[in-house]
Amino acid sequence: AGMGGGNDEREQTLNQILTESWLQASLKFECNSGVIVVAATNRSDILDNALLRPGRFDRRVTVGLPDVKGREQILNVHIRNKKLEEEITLTDIAKRTAGFSGADLENLMNESAILAARRNKKAISMDEINDATDRVIA
Repeated sequence: AGMGGGNDEREQTLNQILTESWLQASLKFECNSGVIVVAATNRSDILDNALLRPGRFDRRVTVGLPDVKGREQILNVHIRNKKLEEEITLTDIAKRTAGFSGADLENLMNESAILAARRNKKAISMDEINDATDRVIA
């Protein structure tokens, strides 16, 4: 089950990168050298099964979605070069974004900034955040 809609190239690229990473690590280090290769993706559903055979990328660690505090910390990273209206706090946004991943939060802040710029605003308001939220979850 791939991403569909013309994303086959992305799937192939992801699998190629992981395959080459595994091969390079295998060639450089002996099996019991203590070196662990770690790879991460948010699209494990498209990984080639050959990559997941024992002795390759054979362990999966699932990282859950961030809680309110985690979302606030992530938002703090992605708001650095953006200005919020004074009455808006990152805590408020974090409370409204349950179920958002770090990538979703980054997208939310970027979309909010784009909307504010298009509206000739000097700061992001809740209107932009609400409209951007609709775009992110659509």
